[in-house]
Amino acid sequence: MMSDLTPLERLLEPLPTALRAEAARRYARHETVLFERLARLYGGRRDFLPWFCDLMESLGRLHAARPAVLLQLDAERLLQPDWFASQSMLGYSTYVQRFGGNLNGVAERIPHLRELGVTYLHLLPFLRPRAGESDGGFAVASFDEVDPELGSNADLEALTAQLRESGISLCSDLILNHVADDHAWALGAKQGDPLLREFFHTYPDRDMPDRYEATLGQIFPQAAPGNFTFDGSLQRWVWTTFYPYQWDLNYANPAVFTAMICAMLGLANRGVEVFRLDSTAFLWKREGTDCMNQPEAHWLLQAMRAIVDIVAPGVLMKAEAIVATPKLPAYFGSEGNGGAPECHIAYHSSLMAAGWGALAEQNTDLLRAVVRATPALPPSACWLSYVRCHDDIGWNVLLNEAGENGPARPARLARIASFFAGANGSYARGDAFQSSSLDKAHGSNGMAASLTGLESAADTQQTEFALRRLLLLHGLALSFGALPMLYMGDELGMTNDYSYIKRPDRAMDSRWLQRPPFDDSLLALRHDSGSVTGRLFSGLRQLIALRSRHDALAAGAPRTLLPSSDGAVLALMRGPDFLNLSNFSGDSVACDLPEGRWRDGVSGVEVSGKVSLPPWAMLWLERTV
Repeated sequence: MMSDLTPLERLLEPLPTALRAEAARRYARHETVLFERLARLYGGRRDFLPWFCDLMESLGRLHAARPAVLLQLDAERLLQPDWFASQSMLGYSTYVQRFGGNLNGVAERIPHLRELGVTYLHLLPFLRPRAGESDGGFAVASFDEVDPELGSNADLEALTAQLRESGISLCSDLILNHVADDHAWALGAKQGDPLLREFFHTYPDRDMPDRYEATLGQIFPQAAPGNFTFDGSLQRWVWTTFYPYQWDLNYANPAVFTAMICAMLGLANRGVEVFRLDSTAFLWKREGTDCMNQPEAHWLLQAMRAIVDIVAPGVLMKAEAIVATPKLPAYFGSEGNGGAPECHIAYHSSLMAAGWGALAEQNTDLLRAVVRATPALPPSACWLSYVRCHDDIGWNVLLNEAGENGPARPARLARIASFFAGANGSYARGDAFQSSSLDKAHGSNGMAASLTGLESAADTQQTEFALRRLLLLHGLALSFGALPMLYMGDELGMTNDYSYIKRPDRAMDSRWLQRPPFDDSLLALRHDSGSVTGRLFSGLRQLIALRSRHDALAAGAPRTLLPSSDGAVLALMRGPDFLNLSNFSGDSVACDLPEGRWRDGVSGVEVSGKVSLPPWAMLWLERTV
């Protein structure tokens, strides 16, 4: 009888004979972590073992359904587990609607991605979203179907095949923390299904919500204050961390874990190779805490990683944990001291924010503090570095680096946010986001070109400085030691899109500033050396090509922060023979070089002893002797 089979037998039973031996080997390798983590979470339930066996059968069926081309990809990547940490890896992030109109339109953009050197494409949410307001697609109504306005499941599979043939891995968002209030699970809960109601955190009155609120923060204090929403159908309060129409999932219920891991593997079988795991810090709720970064959240991710390593080891997990630098390493896990691997990649949001802070302050104190605090990583793991993304620049990730504990720290970050909102004659054109007072900062919005002064530039010199600032930040992301990711349009110098103000469903959310439609008129200028776009595109392509030639710029190569006599200068050594020397100020700065002779990787000029860095300038130097 099926009920008498062991978990391994339940896993193997749906598989064709040819796959069973390898699946059994992977299961043996990861069984201890998988079973132990799930037992920590759910072992106190009387139905734990039957549930675990049912989970294994579901995984076996998903493994059996994995296409042959993806099984081959799994086998190849098992032989090179750090394939994504190479200096030739380059990411690109965009919305389907804004970049290509639909999935087939994205496929038509593949030549542009190849010209840039992109090997990793992150398409922001493309699954069927909530009807109406959907937080840019992050309120998902179905994990099983593509948004009909963007195409079909068949279009997705065709796109992933075309990307694979071009050497590009597709990354999809998997929103772990919540679903839309019109997802089938939420609709079933509203209609009285007791099993589906257990998919969510709901309360009959304000007693428990008020107790939780005593220690919870607020993500969007202006647009969506509070963490709970009263639902008239349920006549109960529902936990809604982000927006009232996004219902937090209850991971204390093992059925939720099963549903979400099956959703992930179903998409993996359609060709998705990387999952950006959205809102990972919020997965577990505990009274008396801020309900972020709880141990159980890590156990959930470690169990998911073990399953991926068994069923689809060619797939990567990427943590979207926008937390302070000291809390980031936990999202990679550890393979020693009883630990377990967790995510393969994590956003280095502190590095991104500190780069912008260095521009605003014309000083690299924050940036150097972040570099010093960046820990070594476990094997086959890497950071993701970036300049901009679809979301705001969150300043509070820098509280640890912003100075001594006290009110001066948030006030300092608030001044930086004000700078990027254009205060006091700043060159930046952006907007403060969800800030509750002049002494506190939540975030800043705007396209990179607008924030660095390209939009406001009134003459040739101002344009030149804006271009230098853009390349300075991208040079940091490309040389730091990470998988760097470009944001759509930054390679062309696209500026803010203010049209959102005219739309009632978007007007309250200035993140739409950085979500413009892709500008084909600028794309046509990318090879025009006399245009601003052509100069930016050429300069960025030079850096990307130079990076791909240097082993020292791979994610795992050694990183050393060299001392500098001027606070505006960042001197970042990679290995023994590569130096990024960057001036984050509007003044020329003289810099002493390490011993030996050095060659400018862009111009080919050889230098030694001392160099002068013009305002906002950057040198990528290769040691020759």
